[in-house]
Amino acid sequence: MAARAIGNATVSFGLVSIPTKVYTTNKTGASIRLRMMHPECAVPLKQQYIRPDTGDVVERSEMIKGYEFAKGQFVQLTGEEVKALDAVGNNAIELAEFVPASEMEPLYLEKSYYLGPDKGGERAYQLLRAAMVKTDLVGVAKYSARGKQHTVVVRPFAEGGIIMHQLRYADEIKSFDEIELEEGAEVSEAELGLAVQIIQQIAQEEFTLDKYKDEVRQRVLDLIQSKVDGKEISSVPQTSAGQVIDLMEALKASIGGEAEEKPKKKKKTTKKKAAND
Repeated sequence: MAARAIGNATVSFGLVSIPTKVYTTNKTGASIRLRMMHPECAVPLKQQYIRPDTGDVVERSEMIKGYEFAKGQFVQLTGEEVKALDAVGNNAIELAEFVPASEMEPLYLEKSYYLGPDKGGERAYQLLRAAMVKTDLVGVAKYSARGKQHTVVVRPFAEGGIIMHQLRYADEIKSFDEIELEEGAEVSEAELGLAVQIIQQIAQEEFTLDKYKDEVRQRVLDLIQSKVDGKEISSVPQTSAGQVIDLMEALKASIGGEAEEKPKKKKKTTKKKAAND
């Protein structure tokens, strides 16, 4: 079955405009949704908003939005004010610049969407993809949708076609400078050599995503099916990882003991002459 587009967008660079369709990359139905229920009557529960001062239930029609600018102090915004702040969606992806593909740190990426050519845009679509492949550059643009403005990057997809990534803004990303690193934690050449050997032993020519399955999701599905079938449920045995004491010993054990240290030379000893009786 052909994928269903969630929207339309016009990608442009220079004076070239490309009508495209936007598709989600997420597969619907893949996630498992567990609902909160009452254990006695098995009725799904509803969420409610409660006034903490009175305990009264507040309906959505009675709510407004607010921002806590200081501890316990809020500025209130009406629905009209919030709506006026929304970005106007014009379905335009105007590529403002092209940057090296290597500059796109995976940390920046938030969401991904497939872009497919719309009617009349097939040749220009393939032209943009081919040009990005040849130059190893990706396009950056602003894109407004559903009341929000996003920075996006457009790049050629490995399996053909074009993919669009929605990026995080710089102020949404925590700096690595906040992460504490122990000073003076240096590695020896021997440790580095063993670590490289371990990596090379399990290195593959290409990455195959199908090799990796969501085992937790499968256990949930199996448990649910067992409940449906009325079978007795047994818990999954848990395994605990052993604590690594010595880094060098762990490295040598990881490669099957192939990198054993050379035996130390024994010190020469001289026998003491026995004392005369």
